[in-house]
Amino acid sequence: MIGKFVLSRTLTGIFVIFAVATITFFLLRTLPGGPFDAEKKLPPQIKRNIEAKYHLDEPVWKQYLFYLRNLASGDLGPSYKYIDRSVNEIIGETLPVSVELGLISLTIAVALGSAIGIASATRPGGAVDFASVSIATALVSVPSFVTGALLIYIFSVNLGWLPAALWGSPAHAVLPALTLAAGPSAYIARLIRASMLDTSKALFVRTARAKGLSDFRVITKHILRNALIPVVTVLGPITAFLVTGSFVVEHIFAIPGTGRFFVMAVSNRDYPLVMGITIVYTIILVLANLIVDILYVVLDPRIKFDKGGI
Repeated sequence: MIGKFVLSRTLTGIFVIFAVATITFFLLRTLPGGPFDAEKKLPPQIKRNIEAKYHLDEPVWKQYLFYLRNLASGDLGPSYKYIDRSVNEIIGETLPVSVELGLISLTIAVALGSAIGIASATRPGGAVDFASVSIATALVSVPSFVTGALLIYIFSVNLGWLPAALWGSPAHAVLPALTLAAGPSAYIARLIRASMLDTSKALFVRTARAKGLSDFRVITKHILRNALIPVVTVLGPITAFLVTGSFVVEHIFAIPGTGRFFVMAVSNRDYPLVMGITIVYTIILVLANLIVDILYVVLDPRIKFDKGGI
């Protein structure tokens, strides 16, 4: 049954990737200006030769078919702005950086968010609960560029404990990872708190307490396990967001990740690079959601891979 489910989701994912690639391709062609319009004024003949090299002198539908043919073979095309470099090479060099930053941020977000949410839910209405909710609300409300700038000012400028930018050593990852994890950790904390408070009112929890089980056992075995199901629902998009990296965070900390290149590619009208990064992001999102669906069954065996389940 799980094989049919994975196959079905894989086919759906392929369709989603195709749809995103198609929409992105034609949206890019509707933008005013071209990839070489920002360059120094080129002689008409040279410009025509460049456009012919990249098939930009052909009708859009022909460009689209040409791109799909290359995409089917895994070729994302050459970059228009980074001469003699392919999109595959650029993504191959930058994606590991974004993935590393994203995984560190995800670990922090899940650990910190879970700790705050559990502490808040176990003592509702108390000082810890009030402080946790206040902190979570502040972290969700403050933009990442403000959080990043504040962390740089405190830990780099004033205290001098951590580097303010660049990427290389573990110390370089601390501030950008905290900045990237701030919002998701607060969201996870609020979701766990609400879910645990709701689950604690269930009949099976009251039955467990009536049997004389300790609070620790009731929370960990009954409340927390069932409360994690709504959290797992949002982990797919959160994971994809963190793994692909935040455009703003990578720019603030001058991290050579995929997100930073994406921003520059949009500014430069580098069509193949924008397309390539968009497709890679879509693949990561599809895979993350597939893994989340499988985790449902691990957390709750009552959920089945059939018509009545997921």
